Amino acid sequence: MDVSLLTWALTVLGLCALIGVDFLIGRKPHDVSIKEAGIWTVVWIALAALFGIGLLVFGESQSSGEFFAGFITEKSLSVDNLFVFVLIMAKFSVPSHLQQRVLLVGVLIALVLRAVFIAAGAAIIGSFSWVFYIFGAFLIYTAWKLIQEARAGEEEEEIEDNRLLKSVQKRFGVADRYHGTKLFIRNNGKRVLTPLMVVMLAIGTTDVLFALDSIPAIFGLTQDPYIVFTANAFALMGLRQLYFLIGGLLRKLVHLSYGLSVILGFIGVKLVLHALHENGVHVPEISISFSLAVICGVLIVTTITSLIASKKQAEREAAEGVENKDSKDSKDGQGKADIDA
Repeated sequence: MDVSLLTWALTVLGLCALIGVDFLIGRKPHDVSIKEAGIWTVVWIALAALFGIGLLVFGESQSSGEFFAGFITEKSLSVDNLFVFVLIMAKFSVPSHLQQRVLLVGVLIALVLRAVFIAAGAAIIGSFSWVFYIFGAFLIYTAWKLIQEARAGEEEEEIEDNRLLKSVQKRFGVADRYHGTKLFIRNNGKRVLTPLMVVMLAIGTTDVLFALDSIPAIFGLTQDPYIVFTANAFALMGLRQLYFLIGGLLRKLVHLSYGLSVILGFIGVKLVLHALHENGVHVPEISISFSLAVICGVLIVTTITSLIASKKQAEREAAEGVENKDSKDSKDGQGKADIDA
């Protein structure tokens, strides 16, 4: 899609305005209710849908389809990010009323860093078509690695291996407690970071690790930088509300990593086929409509199987709890009988 500089400028200004509204609404630290999170999650998804429809009306059906496929893919990958965000919040013992501020600033950092990644990716793809082979192979490898990590339970790796975060902590020092919404304080005459600033940096920079997967994935669905950027922006900007809405549900999505691995593997194969086609090899290419159907289908199946598995696990734990209680009561009763005797 041919996008003018004016369209780019208006889009960025529009997104900045939406971010500004979001910031003003959440400027006062508070505990986010399920109702508030639900309303704003619907609002962000509706805005993304309106943008996609706008592309269909004023642009091309191909561009609209690519946006929706990219948005759904990025949104589903962002949900996986929430697992790590939960771990980060717990690791730094973030007070509940400050979590929404942490996520807002962390997501803004992630959005800026992703914009840099997208610009670099577009430049590389424009100059070297063979990079599709690398992207495709990387996604297939990532899909396999995601399954291995899901089995091993290595979610905390991303936190522990954040070297940038460690270097910042070492260079500036960190206060021993939270000081409201302050990011820096004076401690014995020295300016140091507050834990709030540290956790914001943790959220934002940890997302870069996920961008290494998601940016090649969306370039596998579209090579249009405008679509890639807007799909990422809409997926990330609703992430804060989604965190509070499905925070308790995350643990029930036990098969999410497997579903995401299938999606990444599928897009990896799509990229390799596209690269072969670009080099004159007669191979079938996967259409955007088929890609969208596969992505949605995998997410639906994954969600259903996750909820079924979680329900069965809860029933097993409840049954084991009853058995243990009965066994304990039986032993206590026998012990009392022995004493009476």
